[in-house]
Amino acid sequence: MRILVDANVPAADACFRELGELIRLPGREIDAAALCDIDVLVIRSITRLDATTLDTAMAQGSRLRFVGTCTIGTDHVDQAALARHGIAFASAPGCNAEAVVDYVLGSLLTLAERQGWQMVERRVGIVGVGNVGKRLRKRLTAMGIECLACDPPRAEREGSEGFSGLETLIDECDVLCLHTPLVREGLHATHHLLDAQRIARLEPGTVLLNAGRGDCVDGLALRQRLTGPGDISAVLDVWESEPEIDAALRDLVNLATPHIAGHSLDGKLRGTHQIYVALSRHLGLPVRLTLDALLPAPPLPRLVLDGGLAPEDALRRCLRVVYDVRRDHDALYRESRRRGMAAGFDACRADYPLRRELATLEVELREGARELAPLLEGMGCRVG
Repeated sequence: MRILVDANVPAADACFRELGELIRLPGREIDAAALCDIDVLVIRSITRLDATTLDTAMAQGSRLRFVGTCTIGTDHVDQAALARHGIAFASAPGCNAEAVVDYVLGSLLTLAERQGWQMVERRVGIVGVGNVGKRLRKRLTAMGIECLACDPPRAEREGSEGFSGLETLIDECDVLCLHTPLVREGLHATHHLLDAQRIARLEPGTVLLNAGRGDCVDGLALRQRLTGPGDISAVLDVWESEPEIDAALRDLVNLATPHIAGHSLDGKLRGTHQIYVALSRHLGLPVRLTLDALLPAPPLPRLVLDGGLAPEDALRRCLRVVYDVRRDHDALYRESRRRGMAAGFDACRADYPLRRELATLEVELREGARELAPLLEGMGCRVG
């Protein structure tokens, strides 16, 4: 059995080598020709597997019978086309949700520090309350921050209690966080969910953060709002037309990062392991490898805090010990200017430095800092 794996999927050897012959290719080079003589395909979100690619590959005699994406999102894969060819499919829901929440909190705390406001003073609207959104709401609630949630599909299934409409969030929230999948058609389509009209309605001082899918925000309309009044702030990790993103928009947003919100080592290994489990079960083989066997010890496992830090400052310092979003913002600017936009964007992702999750950090609180325990535990830290 021949297994084609995106070259940037970590721990591929450990997970897949015993299951078959392993072939590695950069994700953007995986096309119909690459699928010839392949039985299993393991990809990430940068590989688009559409009906044309699949139909061409199968017409050329591909043996493809299983596709796994080591990501939460699945909009880059035409699942109907897979089903039509009898090809099994698996994704990795929730694999990097904790990392994305770390990214959101780190970004908001950085923006608050730069602009001189406190997060606890803001009301946050969460659009999309799936694996990421529900974790974000839980952590924000632990900080004492009021949240409104918008998720029409969930509201339909579960009832409207606890959910608000998008217009309500736009009218009443100071921070708007998007964590929706990309749905192009239908009642709950999310393509340009924040269109020109809704972007124009954002109150001055609003913070817009998108760590879901780039096409959920009308980039041109956002650029016009930032170029014109310039009275809102924006944090973008995902963009239209990746990797050839809009350089003018990049220069206008407060924090610009290259689709790396979920790029913790923990999240990546969790995604690989989930696809390994799915493939093993598909093949009727036992699952021999555990996730714990893949995860290394954190490089900085323990932090000591004494008294004198305000709660948000303490949390900001804990987050930056494991992840500092400013590094990724600076890397995108540096590499896109040095290599060109598309090459620089991809280089930031391919050469991404080691990053762990907040949950790997143990915090020792000295006598004067004990009151921080509920906050840090609510953030997922281990408090000693």
